[in-house]
Amino acid sequence: MSRDLGSREAADRLNAMLERAPYARFLGMRADLAGDEMTAILPYSLHLIGNPSLPALHGGVIGAFMELTALAQLSIAKYPTGQGLARQPRPIDVTVEYLRSGRPVDTYARAQIKRLGRRVANVQVEAWQESRARPIAALHGHFHVTPAGNEAG
Repeated sequence: MSRDLGSREAADRLNAMLERAPYARFLGMRADLAGDEMTAILPYSLHLIGNPSLPALHGGVIGAFMELTALAQLSIAKYPTGQGLARQPRPIDVTVEYLRSGRPVDTYARAQIKRLGRRVANVQVEAWQESRARPIAALHGHFHVTPAGNEAG
């Protein structure tokens, strides 16, 4: 029962984070949570196209989608002590590698927290379309975090 409660709390934090982000709403972004694995979904929409002659998704849309995916993963993260984050993480630096054109289809992303420290989190994200083995972009970012109970720092 406590596991179901933890999953429900994580889903509530995830949905609240996506609702607070106006750009996530503009993109139509949503996320599926299965246990501790979160998959972000960017449904295709005509307003996301950057190059209509190909057509291809706008690079800024892909980059923002992956950054929001990293923030969403951090929103459900827990420290070994069981505490979460006190407030929304802030980007310190983000690097995006564009590997392929984003075609006009749904796009998916998963984030992996490589390190969650007292002040900085290191997160990697991959975005793909039809096949996870063929990513269209990757992100590596550092985010300023504040553990719950440590709001002054």
